[in-house]
Amino acid sequence: MSENSLETRLSLYRTMLRARGFEQRASDLFLQYLVKGTNHLALGQEAVAAAFGVAMQKGDYTYCTYRGHTHTLVRGADMTALFGELMGRDCGILRGKGGSMHLTSVEHGAMGSYAIIGAQLCIANGSAWKSQYKKTGEVSVVFFGDGTTNIGAFHEALNFAVIWNLPVVFVCENNLYMEYTPIGSVTAVEHPAADRASAYGLESIIVDGNDADAMFDVASTAIEKARSGGGPSLIEAKTYRHQGHSRADPGKYRPAEEVARWLAYDPIPLYRSRLEGEGIEERVLEKIESEVSKEVDHATEAAKASATPDTSLCFTDVWANGGFAWRN
Repeated sequence: MSENSLETRLSLYRTMLRARGFEQRASDLFLQYLVKGTNHLALGQEAVAAAFGVAMQKGDYTYCTYRGHTHTLVRGADMTALFGELMGRDCGILRGKGGSMHLTSVEHGAMGSYAIIGAQLCIANGSAWKSQYKKTGEVSVVFFGDGTTNIGAFHEALNFAVIWNLPVVFVCENNLYMEYTPIGSVTAVEHPAADRASAYGLESIIVDGNDADAMFDVASTAIEKARSGGGPSLIEAKTYRHQGHSRADPGKYRPAEEVARWLAYDPIPLYRSRLEGEGIEERVLEKIESEVSKEVDHATEAAKASATPDTSLCFTDVWANGGFAWRN
């Protein structure tokens, strides 16, 4: 049995359900042509986001990739505003201007979703350096895929963070594929993040990214280490996305038996079964599930009812000191 409190464990379960519910509905809305462009879903990877969402404190910073719906949601961003953003509505968290790939909520410490591979690692160092300089106690957590470990910015960011002993946690969500390519076919080591940790004087940390309890324990330890002045950590969380790289990708390149094996190791039913086995009553879990389902439905309809933004918004938030008119 996990040593985490019942409150923490039920929070983990609720957070994973909210993440799954949001993304499943986002997928449905895309198929209804209500979400434009494409989106990159993290279905199957919810335990990673949930663990850090529960472990982090208000004031901490999150940086993630374009597969960032769940990482933004778990920091407290409003679900209606996130649905609205995906649908390009006025109620969107960026009033429809960012869309699926650029979710940001500075108010909640969700500091952006980055489509430039590896860029967010260096930016996370910046906020971590600020926290260290001002002695504010904030921790920066940055998420990235396994493919990022073969990008120069990954190595530069790790080296910089160690040299300056920054309060930052690097989290590699290793879902085995860098877009369409198996990470193992283009990487010289078995564990693309963990096997490189020693080059920067860091501990090699590998965790089951589909085990919410294990993820929470590792997340809590790394965050506390950073907050107390112990410096950075590099975590490799082994997980799997249930679908292709994006909505445009059917994922046919993945072996059927591999997909079946990972689908059977889904983090949400895995955790539900564990909670039941440890004596948590069915009615407690069903109540959480019902509440989350209603929240997703309500947020969906509220976002659908929101108007499309006025075209004048195209010229706002372009420059920090105002609009474009003074330049012309």
